[in-house]
Amino acid sequence: MRAAAACCLASLAVVLTACSGYAPPASVSGASADQIVARMGPPETRRTLDGGGTRLEYPRGPYGLHTWFVDVDATGRAVRTEQVLTEQNFAQINPEMSADAVRRRLGRAGEVQGLGRARGEIWSYRYENPFCRWFQVELTQEGTVRGAGYGEPPECRRDSMTFAP
Repeated sequence: MRAAAACCLASLAVVLTACSGYAPPASVSGASADQIVARMGPPETRRTLDGGGTRLEYPRGPYGLHTWFVDVDATGRAVRTEQVLTEQNFAQINPEMSADAVRRRLGRAGEVQGLGRARGEIWSYRYENPFCRWFQVELTQEGTVRGAGYGEPPECRRDSMTFAP
């Protein structure tokens, strides 16, 4: 019985530790980039910012419901965090925008699908919302936005929720 209890406590400790690294600390002001990486793990992408700073990108969550950007200044100290998968940021995605500009605004897409006849790609972003929907960006073969809008992810379609007897 004690072995089972010890196993449960060890499992709980692992789960709680994993959860603590999900988001940046409540106040990152002054934390070093090394402290952020120690807490959150290696970023998926590092981008150079104007003024010599760096942006650390952390796509997170089941199906990528959150993507955190942590900005670090030229001295190596964190100065800002933002959860970027928001409707305010989605509204900034416009036709003719480059794929790189979309990545700089929203981070890595949770899902990428190719379009038939090599017409481009669709980038899909799951995000936290009261409805079962995701934001999608259609890119041309040349890598510019053809269009963007909201859709229903596959897990929300009625036909995918049927159960076999």
